[in-house]
Amino acid sequence: MRSYPGGFNHRFFNSVILVLSLISAGCSFSGSSESFSDSSESISDSVSSISESSDSDKEKQYENEVSDYTMAYVKSSQAGADYNSFQKGLSDIAAKMGIVNWNQDPKTYIAIGKGLKKAGIEGISYETYKKNVANADQENMGNIQKGYESEE
Repeated sequence: MRSYPGGFNHRFFNSVILVLSLISAGCSFSGSSESFSDSSESISDSVSSISESSDSDKEKQYENEVSDYTMAYVKSSQAGADYNSFQKGLSDIAAKMGIVNWNQDPKTYIAIGKGLKKAGIEGISYETYKKNVANADQENMGNIQKGYESEE
């Protein structure tokens, strides 16, 4: 799926073009240009609204996938975690979602914290995961803690 600036994907972009073509083909140019201008602004507002909700849905999906992956990884690697392997999995999820610099995105670490909580990890094990996954970065560790505390 090819991305366009502003987060548009190929299918979405084609759909917008089709809708705009159909609307402009159905418009009567014998009326005032203000009417056409008003409808294009309305279409533009609708497209912006759709784009924003799509971005929000994408972010939520990313957070859910990272959280679920974290939980599954922790539960499957009880004896000892390979943090490089874990981070490779995070990188794969981010790439699939078109997210660049996942390791600098606070949402990634919040989602990791949620996943650690879902996995039921506590105490020294939790602290070890938190420190190693965050590469001992205080801000990232704080975001993991924030996510961990947000899960009930």
